[in-house]
Amino acid sequence: MELRHMKYFVTVVDEGSFTRAAERLSIAQSPLSHQIRKLERELAVTLLERTTRSIALTEAGRVFYDRCVTLLAATDDAMDSARMAARGEMGALSLGFTGAATYDLMPNLVRAYRERNPHVELTLRSEMLTPDQVDALLDGTLTVGLLRPPVKVPGIVVEHLRNESLMVVMPVQHPMATYTAIDLHDLAEETFIGYRAPATMYETLVNTCKQAGFVPNIKQQIAETSTLVALVAAGLGVALAPESVRHLRMNGVTYRPLRSPKATVPLALAYREDAVGPLVRRYLDTARTVLRSKKLINVAPHEDAFGEYVDTI
Repeated sequence: MELRHMKYFVTVVDEGSFTRAAERLSIAQSPLSHQIRKLERELAVTLLERTTRSIALTEAGRVFYDRCVTLLAATDDAMDSARMAARGEMGALSLGFTGAATYDLMPNLVRAYRERNPHVELTLRSEMLTPDQVDALLDGTLTVGLLRPPVKVPGIVVEHLRNESLMVVMPVQHPMATYTAIDLHDLAEETFIGYRAPATMYETLVNTCKQAGFVPNIKQQIAETSTLVALVAAGLGVALAPESVRHLRMNGVTYRPLRSPKATVPLALAYREDAVGPLVRRYLDTARTVLRSKKLINVAPHEDAFGEYVDTI
């Protein structure tokens, strides 16, 4: 039995006539009648009671008709799903976001992507440090990461999005909380809250403080930006974080620009080179479009849109 035989049968029943069914199917009436009789012989049942003027379903025909309608609908759905998957419009993505990007880029990007691709199942993993994202990309539990380079792992593509200036995170009661900008060397005697080593932000904190002429006194190392800000709000120290951290609002903490030294930290998309199918490609295209349209990326004017920023390590 073939699906076309089921379709013939359902069309005959729906039209209530072999003549009208043949017209709808664009075939001659005689071959259509022959196919239905062949179907009945294959099933060894009578599906239709025929008269010169009408047809009627037998009990076996009624049951068979209901099953055929369900099966044909499922077949159409399967074909549509396959076509959508080939276009990257259906499937499952696991997306990772580094600390501060969780509160800045993630809401904008995920909202826009969901509107454009409602049939893609998203799993979101927020507050992921770069080493954790790289491990997840390698073992396949993460599809695309938004992380802080550098990443020196074979097979991982790193696509630069922007450089973010650093901000000082400090308690609202801190004596310098009223300053419009902070010189980092003025915080040389402070206790610092830092990201967990060997994450990019930990190295950035150490190197930036060295530029300012001191080694930071890091009392606590954490993995989540929200925890870092909470510890600062509790008065346990000060911290450096990317400027997008300002989107995380919390009582007891304030954010101040870093006047000197000038320091930035990169932000990039990362994905496995051997895992770029239609689904990933469509996500990346959407991400680039959305972030560019919302001016959430800062590609230099003389460089191609992402062209100069793509590195396959």
